Amino acid sequence: MTDQQSASMMSCTGNPWLKTPALDNLAANGFRFTQAYCTNPVCCPSRFSLQTGLFPSAIGMRENGDRHVDTAEVKTLLGTSLGNTLKAGGYQTYYGGKVHLPVTGIPITSWGYELLTTDERDGLAAACRDFLLSRKKDASPFLLVASFINPHDICYDAIRWAEPESNLARHTPADLDPALSLPQGVSRQEFFRVYCPPLPSNHMPMIGVPDAEDSLISLRPFRKIVRQQWTEEDWRLHSWAYMRLTERADSLIGIVLAALKKSGLAENTVVIFTSDHGDNNGSHKLEHKTVFYEEASNIPLIISTPRMRRRGHVDSIHLVSNGLDLLPTLCDLAGIEPPPGLAGRSLKPLIDGDYSGSWRKYLFLENQIGDMVRTTRYKYEKDLMGKQREMFVDLRRDPGETRNLVSDPSYNLVVDSLRSVLTAHLVGLRSK
Repeated sequence: MTDQQSASMMSCTGNPWLKTPALDNLAANGFRFTQAYCTNPVCCPSRFSLQTGLFPSAIGMRENGDRHVDTAEVKTLLGTSLGNTLKAGGYQTYYGGKVHLPVTGIPITSWGYELLTTDERDGLAAACRDFLLSRKKDASPFLLVASFINPHDICYDAIRWAEPESNLARHTPADLDPALSLPQGVSRQEFFRVYCPPLPSNHMPMIGVPDAEDSLISLRPFRKIVRQQWTEEDWRLHSWAYMRLTERADSLIGIVLAALKKSGLAENTVVIFTSDHGDNNGSHKLEHKTVFYEEASNIPLIISTPRMRRRGHVDSIHLVSNGLDLLPTLCDLAGIEPPPGLAGRSLKPLIDGDYSGSWRKYLFLENQIGDMVRTTRYKYEKDLMGKQREMFVDLRRDPGETRNLVSDPSYNLVVDSLRSVLTAHLVGLRSK
């Protein structure tokens, strides 16, 4: 898995501004979901879901940090985490790279894993390579989580620009500056004319945006500063760097996948690729994540199994949650009973092509300022604060989410229906 990689940030999606050969090859030999979403578009809550199959609100978590987290509840859930579930099912379980799970002080071993390495970059790729090449074919089955940090380094671009004296800015990772560099021998004028990605078509803020978005941006001053002061070139260079950091992560993933193939284990190993959330990357004059816009919440999800019949298939129909669905999917693929009470569903029937029943109509997301329900066409958001608390988008007509249509009378019936669905979902969560 990577950190902060939007679903569109792979060249196999048709994005012409970057090249991701490792992920493209995985997609060509796997099954890619385009309607895959995280449970909460920020690191720690999303990662909690990936390890438990639960919404972050189950422990009171809506943002990074342990301020509102029910520590006792987290500890009761450790026994049914992904790592401990597969470990109880006979798997040897390993974790390498970025962790960022609640609660501070709970080690990754308590989540059911042997720690392979704390390195989040090149050292992680090397550790995974060495692990795979030294693994015997007849050894116990294993689960290996390789959690790479990039393209998350893009966060520091805005922080360093707006708050250069801050502690975060002073600890900007070394990978960012090479990513911001122009191609050698190319003038700045030629760079922006030929090489640098253009502004996204939805670069301007949404018309009728709910009040809570401005409140959220104000909590982190650098976000407000760059929104007001960055030029077109600043935004475009930011996007260029985001692409380069994504390519950097892809190259490290390529090392792991090459080692898997060389080891001879690939013929009996399931490979899954995903990310904890995306990045706004200039849409709505935003960078970073947290909000429900597609760029932040729509994540890549590729699953490749050794003998899959539908290699290269792209599923653009089914609504999928990586945080809710991956745990039951992995249990299904491994022949292990999943923990009880999970809201997610195994994706194995979809991958195998033998599913003919009804799939979920609604997918729910949470964040720091509210909750959202999504269908294959519509998005409805209800925030926890502000005078204007609702947002509604028709993605078929407005894929860039440029206008809030919650007050458009032609959508009254749809909005009322989604409002009721979201209310019922939240009532159900509170009753558990």
